Amino acid sequence: MPDHRAVRQERAATAPPVRVHAVSPGNNNRIQVMHGVNLDQLDRRDPAHYGGITFRQLEQAIDGFARELELDARFFQTNSEAEFVEHLHRVRDVADGIIVNAGAWSHYSRAIGDALQLAGLPAVEVHLSDVLKREEWRHVSVLADSCIATVTGKGVDGYREALAALKAAPRQ
Repeated sequence: MPDHRAVRQERAATAPPVRVHAVSPGNNNRIQVMHGVNLDQLDRRDPAHYGGITFRQLEQAIDGFARELELDARFFQTNSEAEFVEHLHRVRDVADGIIVNAGAWSHYSRAIGDALQLAGLPAVEVHLSDVLKREEWRHVSVLADSCIATVTGKGVDGYREALAALKAAPRQ
């Protein structure tokens, strides 16, 4: 029988670092931007749906929007659903709100939906493409009920809208 603690520790040791900016605690301005499956391959995806930008350009744009709103954006991306869930379990320690673009997981991962509820932070779901004008399986989000808003089909500007919604959201 495998030692699950050792496996988790090994995964944690090899997990990509989370980029964080210095911020004053207690200001309720720390926003965790969580990107899921295949978002790191954005420049290889259909530009008609995803805008033809790189993942790095996307994060730079989001960081700029956040700074304009006096928010501190922190970024996390993984192609592992388990790592995504584990990060949501710890997010309360590093953030005051969440922007989540879980990619395809948005449409079927109840585990991510449950972890988002457990996080207990205001969250906004974002999709670069207009999922309601795409394949039928993309029309339903299992994350939406855990979010204060969903922004879809506005490309990079959807993240600005999500940040504004989080800035206006009441904090605990």
